[in-house]
Amino acid sequence: MQQYGYIRVSTRDQNPERQFLAMQSRGIPQKCIYLDKMSGKDFQRTGYQKLIKRLKKGDLLVIKSIDRLGRNYGEILEQWRKITREIGANIEVLDMPLLNTAVGHDDLTGVFISDLVLQILAYVAETERAFIHSRQSEGIAAAQAKGVRFGRHKKEVPEDFQQYYRLWTQGEITVRQAAEKLGMSSSTFYRRCKEEEKCVTKGRKNETPSSNAFL
Repeated sequence: MQQYGYIRVSTRDQNPERQFLAMQSRGIPQKCIYLDKMSGKDFQRTGYQKLIKRLKKGDLLVIKSIDRLGRNYGEILEQWRKITREIGANIEVLDMPLLNTAVGHDDLTGVFISDLVLQILAYVAETERAFIHSRQSEGIAAAQAKGVRFGRHKKEVPEDFQQYYRLWTQGEITVRQAAEKLGMSSSTFYRRCKEEEKCVTKGRKNETPSSNAFL
């Protein structure tokens, strides 16, 4: 039986040292430890895919905690079944001793208990996500009913914006120069100028008298 360790951190800035120490204390050699530095949203990860190709029947895969395997419990269940049933390897989760298919494996007790615990965890996680989504939707609906608007708030333009807007339209100043004077980025100044042009154009259309006005 060969033992393998799998380590995952969500970003390249996170330190996987704690997980490495856990693997080493478990007696897993460095060459048998696979690492991914990316999100756990799915299992399309280089380290994990290499590990799966090496796993054989009777081998043991060790992980520090179940969320190091992934975040999506539906996909975790799928991978769990693939490893324990299709490949025939065992899985041990160090932070949760009940998730250890190697315990009582001869009479399938370990596999049964681990599958049962994982199913419960998946149910709890899915239910919690549904509750959170429901509470968020209810909160948003209640806030909107009170007139609260969501999304990014548009920053107020500086007091001198109209002055520099006129200078820009008259060709007396460049976008960059105007933006620097106002303490804005060039793209923001230009966007606000275009918004101002639309307002001016719309205002002129509204002021245009109809043909019946002179009758």
